[in-house]
Amino acid sequence: MKNVIITGSSSGFGLLAAKHFADHNYKVYATMRASQKNEAIKKELEAYASHIKVVDMDVATDASVNKAMESILAEAETVDVLVNNAGIMHMGIAEAFSVEQANQLMNVNYYGIIRTTQAVLPSMRQAGQGLIINTTSSYGRVFAPFAATYGASKAAVEAYTQSLKYELAPTGVEAVIVEPGPFATNLAASFVPEARTEIVAQNSDLQSIFHGMMEGFATLMQSQDIPAPTLVAEAYLDLAEMPQGSRPTRTVVGLPFGADQVNQLTQPIQDGSLKAYQMEYLLETKLK
Repeated sequence: MKNVIITGSSSGFGLLAAKHFADHNYKVYATMRASQKNEAIKKELEAYASHIKVVDMDVATDASVNKAMESILAEAETVDVLVNNAGIMHMGIAEAFSVEQANQLMNVNYYGIIRTTQAVLPSMRQAGQGLIINTTSSYGRVFAPFAATYGASKAAVEAYTQSLKYELAPTGVEAVIVEPGPFATNLAASFVPEARTEIVAQNSDLQSIFHGMMEGFATLMQSQDIPAPTLVAEAYLDLAEMPQGSRPTRTVVGLPFGADQVNQLTQPIQDGSLKAYQMEYLLETKLK
């Protein structure tokens, strides 16, 4: 039985992924922040399958990640797959979000991925195999108004993962990206209002445009055109099940908003840039 760690398992894609991997005979370590406050979800997951174990982990703090990972690795010894799914989202006028708010997003969405990745990589390298799936967003590839800090945090993960993929290639460990479009999950529950309220007050016309955009998204979320969130959980598992060395760097799921076109255009350029460094060999993933 393979071992998978899934962050942000208390809701949305993470909750669905924990069940989906369990259905396919993975030992699932479903991590979530403040599991005591999510007692109902914890009971739901652990009742769903005996091979799901809920682990308390807040990706926003070093101590919490290190404690959780030490506990998991003591039991599992090796981790076959790490799904970095935890994330938060802010929407609003870019100028009106404070530096502190931007840092909050980066701390969870970007630094959190660095923390968990650094915690599992030594065991993966020692095993000579492993997969890290980092969740970004179509907003991390095609940038939208009113999603500046969120898009920046996801773009940071895009850059980090691409570089990491190259560096890990000789070890047999792979790092890939899943880019969901909009889905009807509870990500909006993480929205916080802009801290610089005086800027919001000075930009009433812009605020009206933002409210119109949000109303449009609310309508979309309730329409038949919105894809099912299970597609993301299925994409995670599909990548985990692919033979080593065959996985695409980026997988768009749901409404692409142009991210698929950007990937198709830029990935060859991105990989081709290694020629300038005479490092084309990093395009080949070591097979165990």
